Amino acid sequence: MNTKNEHSHHLSHHHHLAHHHSSHHSNGLTSLNGLTQSNGIIPKLYNLSASNQSMANYGQQGTMIQNGSSNINNQNSSATYPSFEEAYSNVNPYSNTNSNNNNGYSNKNTPQPNWYDIEIKGMVKNISPKLWQWTHLKCLFLNDNNLVRLPPVISNLVSLQCLDLSNNKLKTLPAEIGDMTSLRELYLNNNQIRVLPFELGKLFKLIQLGLKGNPLHADIMQIYSEPNGTQKLLISLLDQLNLPCSPLPRRPWIILAEPTAPQNSIFTTMCYNVLCDKYATRQYYGYCPSWALSWEHRKKFILEEIRNFNADIIALQELETEQFYHFFLPELKQCDYDGIFSPKSRAKTMSEHDKKHVDGCAIFFKTSKFQLVKNYLIEFNQIAMATAEGSEDMLNRVMTKDNIGLAALLELKQDELNSGDILVKTKDQQINKQLLLVSTAHIHWDPDYCDVKLIQTLMLTNELKLIIEQATRDYLPHKIVNQQIDCSSSIPVLICADLNSLPESGVIEYLRTGRILANHIDFKDLGYETCLQKINTSDKPSELSHNLRLDCAYDKDLMPYTNYTFDFKGMIDYIFYSRSLMRTIGLLGPMDMDWIKANKIVGFPHQNVPSDHLPLMVELELLGSNYINSNQNNNYMSSSHHSSSYHSSLSSSGLNRSNSQHSSSNNNHHSTNSQLGLGQMIPINTNGNSASNSSNNSNNNNNNNNNNNNNFINYIRK
Repeated sequence: MNTKNEHSHHLSHHHHLAHHHSSHHSNGLTSLNGLTQSNGIIPKLYNLSASNQSMANYGQQGTMIQNGSSNINNQNSSATYPSFEEAYSNVNPYSNTNSNNNNGYSNKNTPQPNWYDIEIKGMVKNISPKLWQWTHLKCLFLNDNNLVRLPPVISNLVSLQCLDLSNNKLKTLPAEIGDMTSLRELYLNNNQIRVLPFELGKLFKLIQLGLKGNPLHADIMQIYSEPNGTQKLLISLLDQLNLPCSPLPRRPWIILAEPTAPQNSIFTTMCYNVLCDKYATRQYYGYCPSWALSWEHRKKFILEEIRNFNADIIALQELETEQFYHFFLPELKQCDYDGIFSPKSRAKTMSEHDKKHVDGCAIFFKTSKFQLVKNYLIEFNQIAMATAEGSEDMLNRVMTKDNIGLAALLELKQDELNSGDILVKTKDQQINKQLLLVSTAHIHWDPDYCDVKLIQTLMLTNELKLIIEQATRDYLPHKIVNQQIDCSSSIPVLICADLNSLPESGVIEYLRTGRILANHIDFKDLGYETCLQKINTSDKPSELSHNLRLDCAYDKDLMPYTNYTFDFKGMIDYIFYSRSLMRTIGLLGPMDMDWIKANKIVGFPHQNVPSDHLPLMVELELLGSNYINSNQNNNYMSSSHHSSSYHSSLSSSGLNRSNSQHSSSNNNHHSTNSQLGLGQMIPINTNGNSASNSSNNSNNNNNNNNNNNNNFINYIRK
């Protein structure tokens, strides 16, 4: 879970009104009180100044209608005055007159709104459609008028935070009001509303809701009158709302490369933050109905996703202890998986009952393909204590965080080992042995602690280096050359983690490039330089480095976000792998943004999406020694290839792939045949039958191309 601190300004209705009446100009509030009557004379009081800071007022004694005629009971009642639209026609809420002042925007020619609040007063019955085009508005005061209805297009005001509709004649509210998810204050007092639309429950940021003076049902008013009644009412309405939603489209499988040799071993790995139950609250995910947020609902969807993707290796974060042992492990054992788990470090100090609900990390693997050699727990707070060297920042900022990493040293089983090029000599025989180090981690979440994120990542890579060195000595001694171990070429390593870091962060820079400056901005100029030398592999004191030679399977052009909530959308989950020993030949593509927009989904979780994170999955090829030796200085399938392959695939055809060149053990994987080009997207086959008969593909290729193009969009999911 990526939890963002939200520094929101809670509007106060009374404060706004008092401030408004004292000075329109001082707070930028624009009023429209129109034509006023004075001594039997009704002057035009339009003040459409160049700065647009004030506007003419519609009279409090007259009711303006769309054609501009005014119904006023005086000797001038037969007069006709400018309509509401005419009053607005010369008003431009945007200003770009000052070319020397960009107000912080990069393009000085882009129009900038210079007022955000507006009040319309004076027994108004009809609102000009132009008003609903001003999407920059933050406060709109329509109180004390004669409005009888609101148009559905009011939902265009997506930035609106305060809406006052008190003292009108409204009988109903449009369902579209629920799409105004920025609203914090909504005042509906003293109208004629009898029924509230269930969509009102979608206004999860609402703090103030005025309902008094309406003939609402007693059950509604009873909930509303309770302590914290506004939130209880919103929850009740949202839970009763029938959320129509088109079927969840399948995410595409993107083919990046052909296997370099048919005998090379291929496997898939999945990374998924499942959002543990204790974090799934309305405080963070108020847009999600409570029934869809409940663990009982979500865990079934999560398990279904895991089963359908059918990856050989699965790395999970934010999995509660009890859920691992009593739900996921028993369920996945029925699907040929075994697994390891560790909770966060705080569990050591808790009672047996309390530690059941501590979340942690898990690694599952297919027992038909891998066997566990050894597992490792990486406790960042313990490493911080051991390396502190008297650094108060290390002790106070890093050691106090109980995030963990977890690693599993796996051995590819003999019947799965095709390459035959990694040999271990024993006294009795010479056998093939392929090891794989799989790691996962959940790095600290807080954006204010970018130093902690980076240091935890440094600790993770250093621990993986130590594990590789020891495992090489224990299991692959022939890899030791001149008493030196090259960690980038001895045992392939996978890092599947929620790094809570954006692609441009120091964390990702360090993992991708293998080095980072010791005075990098993410360290915040704090006292870490001396103590970090203990976990540094560089001989340059000015930089910190690792020697794992990692590449990232995803980049932000291909996967713009792995975490999708109302307040935050971005890429913070990653799969890194040893680029000298493996390469990516396929991966799971993004979710269909058109589906998200069409269903007005403001964030996950959702009734059909069980976590705020999206699972990642890649297909990796273990490279043979001949390939490695001839390409040791190359970077294989760097992330820059991914976006180009992805975009080129949009014109691809032929969505079937053949597994005929691989052994039966790889039938569940998404391997290609020679007929298909790189970057093609295909639907993930969840039944293990991803291959069509290669001869049928060849015979029917021309006929299927058009059909596949027509159906292509059905497979894209964000």
